[in-house]
This record gives sequence, structure tokens and C-alpha cells, in this order.
Amino acid sequence: MPTPVQSSASSIGSVDAQRVEDAFSLIAPKWTTWSAQTLAQHGRPMRVRDVAAGLPFVSEQLVSKRLAQMHTDGLVTRTNDGHGAPYQLSAFGESLAPVHRALADWSQTNLSLGNVAGAERAENAVRRLFLRHSTTVIQILDAGTTRLGHIAGAAGLDSGTTRQRLSRLEADGLVARTGPRHGDPYVLTDAGRALGPVYAAVEHWSTPFSSPRHPSPPAPAATRTHTGVPLGADGNRTTAALRRSTAAPSAFFSHAPQPQPRVPASVTARSAVSRAR
Repeated sequence: MPTPVQSSASSIGSVDAQRVEDAFSLIAPKWTTWSAQTLAQHGRPMRVRDVAAGLPFVSEQLVSKRLAQMHTDGLVTRTNDGHGAPYQLSAFGESLAPVHRALADWSQTNLSLGNVAGAERAENAVRRLFLRHSTTVIQILDAGTTRLGHIAGAAGLDSGTTRQRLSRLEADGLVARTGPRHGDPYVLTDAGRALGPVYAAVEHWSTPFSSPRHPSPPAPAATRTHTGVPLGADGNRTTAALRRSTAAPSAFFSHAPQPQPRVPASVTARSAVSRAR
């Protein structure tokens, strides 16, 4: 019987890298997870100022910008089209719970971030994974130790782009060099090999929808079910999304019901312009 690490690693190569990276691009912008979890925690439509009140370490202007982008991407809906209309999670946004949990669990096991909230762990993990071609490079290395030229050829990238991506993955603790000399092969770290469940959760999340970049979540209806998720015309997609959203949001969102202390500077620094999206 394979060990847990072997089982996790075996699923890395089976995911659709393009789909995974398109899905990551929706949740990668900073404060997306925090905003989604605030809405999930309250389970009702909320105005920008109310969401911002739950995130005292984020300006209201930034919360407004983030919610507007989440609306464009189909993660939230608005109860009407008027200025200042409340936001609520769409079925697509509701079904993010397993993704957030997989990201936070991977971070807890593999990264040394100290005592930070699960939402911050999830966001930090995404910022290490969302860059274009990162998934493909990790899949190539999952198949075995190899050199830069081989990775570039297998990924269809030029050597400069490949080197940049490997350097970023190395800085983020997912890839390591096997020696100090130029041309020494690269290998996945334990953290990199443990990414299987994360990739599987992200791919599974995006599957029921027509496109991760342009999802087609159901439109909100006047009534809501006991689950708190709006039901629209596309009932099949709503049902599929609900089946995958199994965790109570408060179990993940550790700063409820009191405001979370400020995110430590050592963590916030990871999101500075040097790690720009």
C-alpha cells in the first residue's frame, strides 16, 4: 500500500494544469479568501462597510475593490444593481470551502508561518502556487529529478522563463537544487510533493462550471434554502457545488466571532511588491 506522501504525489501529474492555474487566478488576489470567509461566516448579504468591519486590518476601499472583482469573477452576487447593494457568496463562492481547507492544511503541515489564521494560510499558499506554468513545472519534477533544459523542453518554455519560475518555486520552498553547481538537477521538496490534495481540490472545484476564468454560477433568487446558498435557474450546477461544500465556514475562519489580530508583519511582507501578481 502506498504511503500518504506517495498517494498525494501520484495525483499531481493527473490534474489539468491549465484549469488549475485558471482557478488559482480567481482566488489569488490578496484578501479574496478573507472576504469570502467573512461572507460565509455571516451567511447573509453584506454591504462593503460591514465586510470591512470584519477585517479591521484592510481598508474599506480595498475591500470594495476586492468584492467588485469577486463579483466579476462569479464568486459573489449582488442582491440588486443599485450603488451600495449588498454582496453575498454565489454557489461558486460557497463551494470554495474544500479548496480553502486543503490550502490551509497543506500550509499547516509544510510551512512555518507561526500562529496565523486559516484564511491567511490559504492566501499565502495560493501566492506560492498561482503563477503561470508553476503547476506544469511541478508536474514535470514530480515525475523525477531533472535539469533546467529538460524542464524547459517538457514545459514548452524558453530557458529564461523556466529559470525564473524555478527560482521563485525554490524561494517558496517547493523546489530545491541537488547541488551548488550550475546545471545541477532540480527536485521537489517534501512540501512540493505534498501538493496533490491541493491540486485535486482546486481542479474539482472548477469542474462543474463552464470556465474557471468565466464561471457561470446560478443567478440569485428571491428565496434561499436552509443551506444559505441562492438557488437560480441552473439548479444542476448549484447542487453539484453544494455537494462539495462540506465544512462549516466558522471552523476554518479562525478570527470569528472576534476580529483577528493584525496579520504579523513577517507574513504581510510576503505579499509585498516583490511578490507581485
